[in-house]
Amino acid sequence: MSRRPSPLILVSNRGPVTFGHGVDGEVEQTRGGGGLVTALLGLVEHTPALWVSAASSKADHKVAAEAEGGSFPMDLGIETRGRFVVIEPETYHQYYNVVANPMLWFIQHYLWDLSNAPDVRREELDAWEHGYVVANQAFADAVIAELDEDPDRIVMLHDYHLYTAPEAIRAAHPGAFLHHFIHIPWSQPDYWRILPPHIREGILRGLLANDVIAFHTHSYARNFLLCCEDLLDLPVDYAKRQVRWEGRDVWVRSYPISVNAPMFERLARAPEVAVEEAGILRRRRQYMVVRVDRTDLSKNTLRGFKAFDVFLDRHPEFREDITFFALLQPTRQDVDEYVEYLAKIRDVVSQVNLKHGTPDWMPIDLRIESNIHRAVAAYKHYDVLVVNPIFDGMNLIAKEAPLVNERDGVLILSENAGAHEELGAYAITINPFDVDAQAEALHQALTMAHDERAFRNQEIKRIVRENDVGKWLDAQQEDISRKRAADRRRSRRAGT
Repeated sequence: MSRRPSPLILVSNRGPVTFGHGVDGEVEQTRGGGGLVTALLGLVEHTPALWVSAASSKADHKVAAEAEGGSFPMDLGIETRGRFVVIEPETYHQYYNVVANPMLWFIQHYLWDLSNAPDVRREELDAWEHGYVVANQAFADAVIAELDEDPDRIVMLHDYHLYTAPEAIRAAHPGAFLHHFIHIPWSQPDYWRILPPHIREGILRGLLANDVIAFHTHSYARNFLLCCEDLLDLPVDYAKRQVRWEGRDVWVRSYPISVNAPMFERLARAPEVAVEEAGILRRRRQYMVVRVDRTDLSKNTLRGFKAFDVFLDRHPEFREDITFFALLQPTRQDVDEYVEYLAKIRDVVSQVNLKHGTPDWMPIDLRIESNIHRAVAAYKHYDVLVVNPIFDGMNLIAKEAPLVNERDGVLILSENAGAHEELGAYAITINPFDVDAQAEALHQALTMAHDERAFRNQEIKRIVRENDVGKWLDAQQEDISRKRAADRRRSRRAGT
């Protein structure tokens, strides 16, 4: 009896599992990481799915070869299978390390210092043509092969790595239903003019091949519609949030992602977290400020520490009674800008500690490591949580940490974080570039009346619990059903 294809095809650069060789030489499967994977695992727990992703390890390549390029079982969810896309190392380097990161990432987070960078040279042009487009075609080919078995399956693509794949899929399967979720910000039209016209228009055409294009916030969705209007001169219906493209209505929607609240609350009660709590509580002073982030330029870590320096200058009464605990996970250390940024973080922390510290007190306790149990322990006991990104697609730390906080901690939140649309009313809002305002926000949070602290924290908990990751997934599936029904009605009318 032949296996019935899964009704849903998920596509992302990073998959939910990776393979390695155990001590006995056997291939072993381990769960992947990252916020995107974690969110989508909630979907595959309830819906049979096939997950297409890039092979990364040698064992991944072996699994792909043994599956003869087809699908293989994965140890998660209900009838979840995987399919690896095998990409040549040089092609993958151009696709991922030259175009996707840093080029697209920097554009979508407004990170370029435009007086100096970027320079679009032959290297970048070749990386687009021979890296990004080729890799996207490889992803598209895998999806096309799956749709050949059953063209009625829904395809859900994810993030900035896969902007041109939908156009290739649509060319092979004009009737396919394609949904694309972009997990990072979408910048305004003028910033996309950094890219040569054929590249930025290729990105927009690729995305417009989808039936639904999804973002975390209303503002990012609106920015995309503005790009369609300004860069492609397309008529846009802002009220209906849709674009007419090649005879189809393309829906542009926003769905704010959240966390699996019950799962995260269980994690907060884990014995490993209790061990880390004990250490934090032994060392803590009267007040504790916390930040947990990657060492990504978009996270704005330097200005957060500079604001703490200003705060200590203005409010010496807090000296030796406060610690800024920062748990930073190093990221993209193969990219020069990120290596330089991490060095600057260390330098600023050293300067602040040298300036304000005493033999018995270090103002900033900096940890460069990835330790989820220590992070959650810090979440439980902060008085102030600093989330001040330059721009962020959502920032789930702004949701995870208040959810498990036990001290009615106050959230300081950048107005440019995606989470601000939901949580801004109960956070202290700051402009991420205004160091002075961030210093004052620290003082406001630390001196806030207990009743107000408790109210703000409880309201954030309520929002996170009510709008959990299940609601995020349900909203998308409901719109997919509505869009398919609308398309079928339009098709019937066109046929009569």
